[in-house]
Amino acid sequence: MRHLGLDLGATYIKWVVLEGDEITADGRLETRAAEGPDGVIGRLVAAGREAGPVDTVGIGVPGLFDAASGTTTFLTNMPGGWPGVPVVPRLAEALEAPAALINDARAFALAESELGAARGCDTAVFVAIGTGVGGGITVGGRLHEGRAGRAGEIGHVTIGEKGPRCTCGNRGCLEAYVKEALGERRLRRAGQLLGIGVANAIVLLAPDRVVVGGGVGSVGEKLLEPLRREVERRVFVSVPVEIVQAELSVRAGAVGAALRGAGRG
Repeated sequence: MRHLGLDLGATYIKWVVLEGDEITADGRLETRAAEGPDGVIGRLVAAGREAGPVDTVGIGVPGLFDAASGTTTFLTNMPGGWPGVPVVPRLAEALEAPAALINDARAFALAESELGAARGCDTAVFVAIGTGVGGGITVGGRLHEGRAGRAGEIGHVTIGEKGPRCTCGNRGCLEAYVKEALGERRLRRAGQLLGIGVANAIVLLAPDRVVVGGGVGSVGEKLLEPLRREVERRVFVSVPVEIVQAELSVRAGAVGAALRGAGRG
C-alpha cells in the first residue's frame, strides 16, 4: 500500500510516499502561505497529485487541530483564517483516500521512533528545533499525545520565572529563550538553554534516549555538545541517557504524517 505524508511548513510543503518502511517517492512544493487557507489547501492537493494515487493521507500541521472533525484551530506562522478550516475532508475528497492530521513536531517524533534514531526505545523524548521548539514523547514504544494531542510541548516548559514573553502568552518558556540565542555564534548558549529543558524532561520521564532534530537541530555537535554538558550538570536522580542526532533529516515530518495516515503509532 502507498501512504502519503504531507508536511505543511510556512515556506515549503514536503511530501513522501511510504510503502512498508521504505520511502519510494518524495518531493516539495512552495507553500505560498500568503494565499491563505484556500490557496494552501490547493497546494497540498497539488503535492498529493504529484505523488500519484495513494491509499491513505497524513498531514502534519504546525499547530493545533480538532482530530474528530479534521479541522485546524491555530497554525503557527501561517497567515489567514485557519480556525475551523476542514483540511481533512477537503484532502480526503480531492485525493480520494482517507486522511488524518498530526502536529508536525509529533510527526517528527513518530517518524524517529518508528524508523529513525529511537527505533527500539521504550521511552524517548524528541526535540525539534526550527523557528520554534517543538517536541514529542513516546512511552511503551508508542507516541504519547495526551489530551487533544497536546503532550510533548517541551518548548513551552518554563525555565525562567521572569523571562521573555513567549508567543503562547507565558513568560520564560524554553522556546522564548532559545529564539533569542539562535544563530551561528550563539549555538552554544542555545544548547545550554535546551539542556535545561531536556534535563527537566529526563527527570520526569527517565527516557532511554533523547533525539534532537529539525532545521536548526540538524547542525550537530555545535548544539549537542553544550546540550549534553548542561544535562550532565543538572541531572542527578536519573540513569544516564543517550542524546543523539535525528536520522531522517528534513523528511521526518512527512514520514511521520504518512505513518499517522497509515494508522501506525
